[in-house]
Amino acid sequence: MAHFTRRRLLAGAGCVAAGVVLAARGGRAKSAAPLEPALPIPAGRSVPLRFTAAERPTALPCFGGHSLPMWTFSEGTWPPVVRIALGDRLDVTLENRLPRADEHTSIHWHGIRLPNAEDGVPYLVQPPVEPGGRFDYSFVPPDTGTFWFHTHCNTVEQLGRGLMGILIVEGDTTAPYDADEIVLLRDWRVDRSAGAFLDFTTKRGVHRAGTYGTVRSANGMDRAPLSLPAGGDCRLRVLNCDPTRVMEIAVEGAEAAVIAVDGIAVPPFALDSWLFPPAARVDLVVRAPPPGRTARLVDRRAEEPLVLADLSGVGAPRPARPFEPAPLRAGRIAEPDLGAAETLPFVFASRADPAALQIDDPLAKIALGSLCRASEEFWSINGESWPGRDHSSLPPPIARLSLGRTYRFTLKNGSQIVHPIHIHGHSFKVLGADLQALPVHHADTVLLLPGETVDVAFVADNPGKWMFHCHVIEHQEAGMMSYLEVT
Repeated sequence: MAHFTRRRLLAGAGCVAAGVVLAARGGRAKSAAPLEPALPIPAGRSVPLRFTAAERPTALPCFGGHSLPMWTFSEGTWPPVVRIALGDRLDVTLENRLPRADEHTSIHWHGIRLPNAEDGVPYLVQPPVEPGGRFDYSFVPPDTGTFWFHTHCNTVEQLGRGLMGILIVEGDTTAPYDADEIVLLRDWRVDRSAGAFLDFTTKRGVHRAGTYGTVRSANGMDRAPLSLPAGGDCRLRVLNCDPTRVMEIAVEGAEAAVIAVDGIAVPPFALDSWLFPPAARVDLVVRAPPPGRTARLVDRRAEEPLVLADLSGVGAPRPARPFEPAPLRAGRIAEPDLGAAETLPFVFASRADPAALQIDDPLAKIALGSLCRASEEFWSINGESWPGRDHSSLPPPIARLSLGRTYRFTLKNGSQIVHPIHIHGHSFKVLGADLQALPVHHADTVLLLPGETVDVAFVADNPGKWMFHCHVIEHQEAGMMSYLEVT
């Protein structure tokens, strides 16, 4: 499972619970001094973009020579990568040219603490963009870091077909790195022999851990080759944009450290491995190998460690020196006032999950388990499911929060399936967990292991109606989503 270490921030720790063993291991990267503060947001430029969601036959290398009917936001290289500077305004026009008459869409800017009207959730904050229609987004991202964007409509298929992009907001470095590379990880539901997409969802996947892809990829390839300046300290922006798969990423054959989680800086700590849920991002600094040598980015959660990317050292080597990665600048997330916080519990489970309902009779557990599998509204938050498979039927908010107040959430997994929980418009401060030895860090997507409780806090400083849901997309679309109203 997940193992990672840092000095000063987290002493070695281990715990054994529910048959899961999690322990910190020793690392060699030195912990940085306290992070330098974020720079003031300058007056930037306007960055106009035009995205047209449409079907575009595309032959990614991982498709085995076949061209598949992907849905994408733009022509050319997939996915679109938008790099802007801190302070720049994004002015984006989205047009919907998807091939079905009833296929509406939108853009959710994942991890960005933007104004509520720009968040891209149909019916909740904007009308759906119908075929032939358009919608304009305009906002200045307040945070630097690694983010992404995707649809929030029929997400299991639209994301499954590739409707997404990457957003990088620059301006967080204290010293330049020798390289800055993106590593986009995801699966595809593809029959490579037939050259066709498979069903994007299955009943078994909805009721269990999700429907896994048949083809793993990094940057659209089975195994991405990255050429890095030999001996250099190189930034890898790693994104898990899969609809389902939890990974455990590690670097083998080179020293590596974590410098940011979900776009927000942490004091650098040595990477052993990192449990990496869908929708999350982690920024690494890797000491590139000498010329002609290769290190590997791997997923250790596979049956055998799966190589995702080859990291090759090229060119004249940098001088030998200790591995002390330059830290990023601190984020500008408001610090929670834990002494004045209101605590709210949230349980993520199936609607009739025996573990959540604390039913003692084994026969009753079996009966309930079989009955609840017949419902599309299978998953729930605090016993309530979002009605239907889209956002069109709005329930009341799961909680009403006061603007500017600190809240402490206890996120309890009442099931035996992992759930990555994502909040819109805010970033949690992760305080700790009862099954994982977690560093204190910020995250917009928090992984809950089976039966686990994770303690998070945040300041409700962004008014509006904000989605709060599992980012295993089939769980989200089968009811495990709600929203928080901040007024």
